[in-house]
Amino acid sequence: MDEVAVIIPCFNEEKTIGKVVSDFKRELPEATIYVYDNNSTDKSAELSRNAGAVVCHEYMQGKGNVIRRMFREIDAKVYVMVDADDTYPAEASKEMVELVKNKQVDMVVGDRLSSTYFEQNKRPFHNIGNSFVRGSINFLFGSNIRDIMTGYRAFSYQFVKTFPVLSKGFEIETEMSIHAIDKNMHIENVVIDYRDRTDGSESKLDTYSDGLRVLKMIMSLYRQYKPMAYFGILALILTVISAVFFTPVLIEYFETGLVPRFPTLIVCGFMIIAAIQSFFAGMILETIVQKNKQDFEEQLMNINNIYNSKL
Repeated sequence: MDEVAVIIPCFNEEKTIGKVVSDFKRELPEATIYVYDNNSTDKSAELSRNAGAVVCHEYMQGKGNVIRRMFREIDAKVYVMVDADDTYPAEASKEMVELVKNKQVDMVVGDRLSSTYFEQNKRPFHNIGNSFVRGSINFLFGSNIRDIMTGYRAFSYQFVKTFPVLSKGFEIETEMSIHAIDKNMHIENVVIDYRDRTDGSESKLDTYSDGLRVLKMIMSLYRQYKPMAYFGILALILTVISAVFFTPVLIEYFETGLVPRFPTLIVCGFMIIAAIQSFFAGMILETIVQKNKQDFEEQLMNINNIYNSKL
C-alpha cells in the first residue's frame, strides 16, 4: 500500500504533464505518482514516464471512467487527485494530505472559487456555471462545499473504496461531492490559488454539453438521495395545478348546481391521483434510502478492517 498516491487523469496534455509530475514529486517525495492515460494521441504517456510517473492506461474514454479505474486499482493511505493541465498548485497538497492523515478527513476540496479563479479563468460561462452548480448543490443538499467542480482533491482510503463511480465524464466531481454529503463523510475546504491554462493547452470541458450533463446528474442524484423531497415537490406541484383548474369548476357547481366542464374535472381527478402516487412513492423510496445508509455503514466497517489488515 502506498503512503500517498497522486492520481492524474490525462488526455492529450503533453505541454503540461511533465511539469505536473515533477512538481508533485518535489512537494510529496513520499508519494507514488500515477498518470492514467486516456487514449492520448500526443506524447503525454512518454513524457509522464520520463518525469518519473507510473503510467497506466484506461481505454474507455471519459474522466469518470478513468477515476473508476484508478480507484479500483490503487491502494494508498491517502489519495491526491489532480488534473494534468497545471492549473493547480502542488504546494497545497501537503496541507491536504495532512488533513486526511491527522484529522481523518474523507474528502479535502481544493477551493479555487474563494481565491483567484474568477480573475484567472478566461471563460465567463464557466464562472457562471461553477457558481450556479455550487449554489444548487449546497441549497438542495444542505452542505457547504466551496467548489463543486474542482479537479483538485484529497481522499481517504475509506472514501475511495466505498465510492460507486457511475459517471463517465466531467460530472464525476459533482457525483463525488454529493456522495460525500449524503453519506455524512468528513469534508474540508482548502483555499488554493488557481492559474489558467498555459498558451497552447486547451480545455477538454465543453461549457454547454458538459454543463447540461452536470445539471442532469444533480437532479438524478437528488432524486436518488432525497426521494421524499423530490417526489414530495412533484406531488405538491400536481396538487396546486389541480386545485387551480378545479376551483372554477367547484365555484360554478355551487352557483348553478351544474358541472359543464366535466373533462376538466376528470383531468383534475387524475392529477390528484398522480400526486398521491408520487407522495407514497417518495415515502417508500425514502425507506429504501435509509436502509441503504445502514448497509453503507456496515460496508464502511468492512473496508476499515481491510485497511487495517494492509497496514
